[in-house]
Amino acid sequence: MGTDPLFIRLGREFPEGHVLFREGDAGSVMYVIHAGRVRISRAFEVGERTLAVLGPGDFFGEMAILNARPRAATATAVEPLQVIELNAGTLEAMVLGDPEIAVRLITRLARRVDAANDLIDLLLHTDPRVRVILALARVAEEFGQRRDDGVAVPATALELAHTAGVPEPEAEAVLRRMARVRMLSPLDDGSYLVPEVSRIHEFVSHVSGSRGSRDSMSKALRPHGVEAPRGGR
Repeated sequence: MGTDPLFIRLGREFPEGHVLFREGDAGSVMYVIHAGRVRISRAFEVGERTLAVLGPGDFFGEMAILNARPRAATATAVEPLQVIELNAGTLEAMVLGDPEIAVRLITRLARRVDAANDLIDLLLHTDPRVRVILALARVAEEFGQRRDDGVAVPATALELAHTAGVPEPEAEAVLRRMARVRMLSPLDDGSYLVPEVSRIHEFVSHVSGSRGSRDSMSKALRPHGVEAPRGGR
């Protein structure tokens, strides 16, 4: 159990796999993540798609109490989860009592709009391999943790496959090829380390700008298709 005073008062715990709410449900509370991760997903004609994987400090479910509409997405605990549950009255009191909270809320909502636009751009790519790579870059930029050797990306192959709208084996194949050319390294918990996120965008721009981008992608993801970092062969 957390020791934060707000968590002691308003905290709740959920096991891995628990669905906090489903798309279309009525909503009267929002959540702030104290520990653990949550997958936010929506159902489309082509299947369920991951919109985001949120971690400590992030909040979700706020739109249901801000505009009194049904839940726009489904929230599922990716791992054991601790959250602070806020209803509309508590949120209003916090915002009125602390302008910094209001600024943080507005800032994060603006980031959500940017993230939604990025997701639209991602899903417009016809090559599923490009979508996997862009999904990796998106999660790295939104939720990655910077380390001395790069950015730790808190997403597994399955989560990236959901985001990109491709089967998990296809996503795994792309990620293995990226590992061979040292654009990423698998971590012990199933997530990934990206040495330079900018390299991923440069790679996608190069491939997308080439004629016959599908062939260009296949060549680029061969072991010697991308220039190795300095010190490599």
